[in-house]
Amino acid sequence: MINTLIRITYDGTNYSGFQIQANAPTIQRELERALGVIYKQPLRVTGAGRTDSGVHARGQAANYMAPFRIVSEQLAHAINAALPPDIVITDACEVPEDFHARFDARRKTYSYTVDCAPFPQVLRRLYSLQLPDPLNLSEMRSAASLFTGTQDFKAFQAAGGSVTETSRTIYRVELNEDPAEQLLRIHYEGSGFLFRMVRLMTGTLIRVGKGSLTASDLEAALAGLNPAAVGPPVPAHGLCLESVGYDLPK
Repeated sequence: MINTLIRITYDGTNYSGFQIQANAPTIQRELERALGVIYKQPLRVTGAGRTDSGVHARGQAANYMAPFRIVSEQLAHAINAALPPDIVITDACEVPEDFHARFDARRKTYSYTVDCAPFPQVLRRLYSLQLPDPLNLSEMRSAASLFTGTQDFKAFQAAGGSVTETSRTIYRVELNEDPAEQLLRIHYEGSGFLFRMVRLMTGTLIRVGKGSLTASDLEAALAGLNPAAVGPPVPAHGLCLESVGYDLPK
């Protein structure tokens, strides 16, 4: 069997997340359907992580065990020919037999986009949260720095999360303005993230930007002493999985 790593970009608007569900359209379901067309047998895809309904990806990763080898340069094109236009494979390569897209992930990067224009930018409505209220970006950046490092993020795991080990390492949280496009993008890079953690972090930072929370409130939330200071989670459609990093042999 040939262990194959694929990189995937998708518009999550019409899907109920990445992971396969019995009666809902998902990214995994479409990938497995397309692979079944190519390999003429059912194959199971393992994703690097779940993305919620409506969440997008520029750099999702997944692996599957193929019954025979297809030249890497041709494989992505072959899979794309069997996929709907809102899911695209950008790379495919053979990886060691014991490689696992989820367990071997070393870092993930997400972005959240805020539309800061006074009126909604219609062509961005599926990919950003429209928020015309002025935000104090200096206060948001100060608060964002509190997320970095290794700490317990249990307070930032939404109800329904099944993970019991809630310690994570956040390498960076950056706020980048694009005045010309009237957008604010918040990038999060970490060893991994809990269920809806990025959406809760973003909702918390927005409250700081509006002046309804302080950095001290956030510190207390991280310590589990002020749950009212967490979130609420921002809508899923502004979130994008930018990349998944691995330590693969050269």
